[in-house]
Amino acid sequence: MSETQTTIPAKLNPPVFYSASAIILVLLVYAAMLPGHAENTFNSLQAVLIDNGGWFYILTVAIILITVAFLGLSRYGEIKLGPDHSSPDYSNITWFSMLFSAGMGIGLMFFGVAEPVMHYLAPPVAEEGTVEAAREAMRITFFHWGLHAWSIYAIVALILAFFSYRHGLPLTLRSALYPIIGERIYGPIGHTVDVFAVIGTVFGIATSLGYGVLQMNTGLNYLFGIPVDTISQSLLIAAVTALAAVSVATGLDKGIRRLSELNMSLAVLLMLLVLVLGPTVFLMQALIQNAGSYVSDIVRVTFNLYAYEKTDWIGGWTIFYWAWWLAWAPFVGLFIARVSRGRSIRQFVTGVLFVPVGFSMMWFTFFGNSAIDMILNQSMNSLGEAVSNDVAVALFVFLNQFPLGEVLSFIAIVMVVIFFVTSADSGALVVNMLCSNGRDDTPLWQRMYWVAGVGLIAVILLLAGGLGALQTMTIASAMPFSVVLLMATYGLIKALRVDITKRESLQVNVSPLTNSNDSSWKERLHNIVDYPSRSAVSRYIQTIAKPACKEVAEELRAQDLDVEVENEPDLERVRLIVHHGEEVDFIYEVRSRSHLRPEFTQIEEPSEQIDESAHYYRAEIHLREGGQDYDVMGWSKTAIINDIIDHYHKHMHFLHVLR
Repeated sequence: MSETQTTIPAKLNPPVFYSASAIILVLLVYAAMLPGHAENTFNSLQAVLIDNGGWFYILTVAIILITVAFLGLSRYGEIKLGPDHSSPDYSNITWFSMLFSAGMGIGLMFFGVAEPVMHYLAPPVAEEGTVEAAREAMRITFFHWGLHAWSIYAIVALILAFFSYRHGLPLTLRSALYPIIGERIYGPIGHTVDVFAVIGTVFGIATSLGYGVLQMNTGLNYLFGIPVDTISQSLLIAAVTALAAVSVATGLDKGIRRLSELNMSLAVLLMLLVLVLGPTVFLMQALIQNAGSYVSDIVRVTFNLYAYEKTDWIGGWTIFYWAWWLAWAPFVGLFIARVSRGRSIRQFVTGVLFVPVGFSMMWFTFFGNSAIDMILNQSMNSLGEAVSNDVAVALFVFLNQFPLGEVLSFIAIVMVVIFFVTSADSGALVVNMLCSNGRDDTPLWQRMYWVAGVGLIAVILLLAGGLGALQTMTIASAMPFSVVLLMATYGLIKALRVDITKRESLQVNVSPLTNSNDSSWKERLHNIVDYPSRSAVSRYIQTIAKPACKEVAEELRAQDLDVEVENEPDLERVRLIVHHGEEVDFIYEVRSRSHLRPEFTQIEEPSEQIDESAHYYRAEIHLREGGQDYDVMGWSKTAIINDIIDHYHKHMHFLHVLR
């Protein structure tokens, strides 16, 4: 986002906001008034998609994983999700915490114990209750929560962040279609895509919140005897919604960020307590063996459709998971894109794939293997019965087997609450952006509208039924979205190829061409050792750089080219733009940028404000791709003109290569 954009208030996009609100209301009434009919309808649709399109889900996710890995390892990994000069908005720890909270943190709480135990008790091919079933259970769990799931989120986030932060498109789902339909993303097609994303996000979070309070209610009943009924669950939804509203009101950098960091700390604490209080040596051995088994089997399991075993298991598990991750990808992917600006594609892929997956592997090993060990070797069959009877209570029955069981369960309940708060407020942030052309600095009422809406939908569906119907509808939407996502992925690779071609055609020339009578080298040398002030650089831009840009513009206009010079004294920059119609425009900008003085320099008595004394300024060159990180302060007008021509020559060569 440019400096000028940040000064313009965010505006509501009426076609998206009102259309999405109306459709959500219609579907809510349908699911609440006729829950049985709605669930049967959507279940039938989902069954048809899984029975006939299961192979397509498997192939789609495999292609996505291969593509994300390729982008991270190839030369495209050097490209930044933003201008060349950009840097990450958040530290690594904060970034990982927000990825974890928005991505699948609540899923780990719900399924950390339950899924490995369920696979152990009913494996797809192994004999239940055996050591082989235990191995199979952990392998399947790692597969469902590993690289495949996070690669789906990663590709959506990559597409959105690349086109938004590097090419100036709105940070909404419509931008994923830019390689396919171009400027038509700003019309009805783009509005439809964003409406689809809003509906999926709202219903996805609302249904998850509705089911999630069952686990919260069960845990509170287990610890404090609070009754498990719709009244308690409605009050819990209201409490989570109120906390989410407070978080949303404080903004991304305070609300979601602080809660994510807190929950990450609690998650690490709980996981370490389970490791220390449980069979520590066995769990470390299991972690290494599980990870090795996962890596060695990843190709086989990626394409395994159980075509020869003829089991319905894959439809109820793997394909269901792939559809669920795809359905959540617009929400989670857009949120990840929002917090990933300034990172290179290689940094992004490494962080999004390997850090959350590594944490998930530890979580499922410490919780899942401990639970299976209790059943297999310690004859705690009651834990297996608890999982079979009520998945929501599995975590608390498991934690109660440890010393300090009630303390561990209390920490778990706090984590579940915070996870749902972060899901609700990050969901409201995403929906806000979808309804406001990708901007997140929206009015408070708009943010509260979506937070309250998610909570209200969850309460209505909890009381009237229909949670299952809308969850099934959300998952069924994964099929058309996966088709669009594959096309957008192809478009991303095409755009990256253009970008890398442009990067390779740029050879930075930091030594300007000058003639023998030009004495500007003395001024340049003086500026190198003197560290110019802000006013000096600003004056240079207005007296040297601007006339140079104007002279080049006049000559290009004489060649019948469409050229303009933008001079923004307040922002201390001048920009030359050569328009090339349907082809890529040429942009050359001289911009004042502040830097800290080196420690070895002597700071004299400042002539300007005191807080300026620790800084010096450079007249840096920025192209369409971002800052080129070299200084032209002290160059003569002739040298600036030669630098413009040099870059324009490279730009024309770049266009020639593209043709």
